[in-house]
Amino acid sequence: MSAISNISSPLPILYQSADLVAINKPHGLLVHRSPMARDAKEFAVQRLRDQLGQRVWPVHRLDRKTGGILLFALSETMNSAMQQQFMEGGVQKKYLAIVRGYTPDEQTIDYALRHPDTGVVQEALTYVKTKQRAEIPLPFGKHATSRYSLVELQPTTGRMHQLRKHLAHILHPIIGDRPHGCNKQNKLFLEQFDMNTMLLHAQQLAFTHPETTEETRVTAPVQAEFARMLGILFGGEYGA
Repeated sequence: MSAISNISSPLPILYQSADLVAINKPHGLLVHRSPMARDAKEFAVQRLRDQLGQRVWPVHRLDRKTGGILLFALSETMNSAMQQQFMEGGVQKKYLAIVRGYTPDEQTIDYALRHPDTGVVQEALTYVKTKQRAEIPLPFGKHATSRYSLVELQPTTGRMHQLRKHLAHILHPIIGDRPHGCNKQNKLFLEQFDMNTMLLHAQQLAFTHPETTEETRVTAPVQAEFARMLGILFGGEYGA
């Protein structure tokens, strides 16, 4: 199945105030133009700009393959204020992921990551909580069945590909992740379920609105492919 669904339709708006708007970004949609993805012809920034009829500023980033909450400012002042809040750790982030194997009930991953461009090693911390586990009658390698976990992830740092690298580090890679995931599992999902989406979803953002000082919480429902795999693996949808 295609990673991006209904690409020509309006982007789903989850939250909007005078200065901020949050969308549920489809998996496979780039936030903005990038020389590393010259094949892309659709970008969240341009699509939301055209949809709202005004300039927008993305105050943080999501990987192209990740779906879920993406927050935009509607003014330069708000953009600066929200970027500062992200940099200072004032924004709480929650993600959902479907990973290989049975993860522990709870785990803290404290594993420094090297920046791919600068080579600088940066501290990185992610809290992992297992929401559901499943064992399905699908042979894999020497095993007669396959095991998977639905996990909630809370990163307290924002390193490039942090969640993807951290889960690969603990040997529970995200299904559909390339290059940090398991190629054999990715092939299995493509062949068995016609699924090639990375199963990582930005579920929730909580922050203090810089203008109103109100505590603001935005939640995004999982998208079609993620919901489909929840049904196949866990027998139903996960309530966000």
